[in-house]
Amino acid sequence: MGLKRENFRMVGKLGVIVVGMFAFGYALVPIYKAICEVTGINILALGDRQIPGATSKLAANTQVDTGRSITVEFDANVRGPWLFKPATRSIQVHPGELVTVMYEFQNVQNRTMSAQAIPSYAPMQAGAHFNKLECFCFTQYTLAPGEKKQWPVAFVIDPKLSKDVTTITLSYTFFEVGGKTPPAPVAAVSVREPGA
Repeated sequence: MGLKRENFRMVGKLGVIVVGMFAFGYALVPIYKAICEVTGINILALGDRQIPGATSKLAANTQVDTGRSITVEFDANVRGPWLFKPATRSIQVHPGELVTVMYEFQNVQNRTMSAQAIPSYAPMQAGAHFNKLECFCFTQYTLAPGEKKQWPVAFVIDPKLSKDVTTITLSYTFFEVGGKTPPAPVAAVSVREPGA
């Protein structure tokens, strides 16, 4: 009997500790905001109120190079029986500007398929300066027979891109993953025996 009573008492103590930990974790957010407002450490905690010393209008994005434009052309290639194309063929963008374009895809087969896109850039030096923030090329997709999808590509061209580059072509090759497309051939290696 004494052992049972001690066990119930221990469970009660642990229950109080769990409830106390939950309450402390729940209270951390308002405590953090209050400390940040008082100390001025995190100005994001001020919310919709005006930040002291700030002007009433938002500052312009100084990373966008409005003095030059780059033509970005969009290309789509497929390896298999489906439809894949950009919603627009080309646009003019300023380096540093966030841009989103859409690509359209349709599985025209009578079976479910999984596919993925691989990007390439022309000229090759543009690839290091073409920063994709969102892209359907990051993952594989499974589409039902006849299913249509639209996928975004959000990108920023680094202002450090050479001023000689005035046109960039972003090309995607869309191919089936684990499908019926045969693998690339492997070169045969012949070994010559010594003295032969």
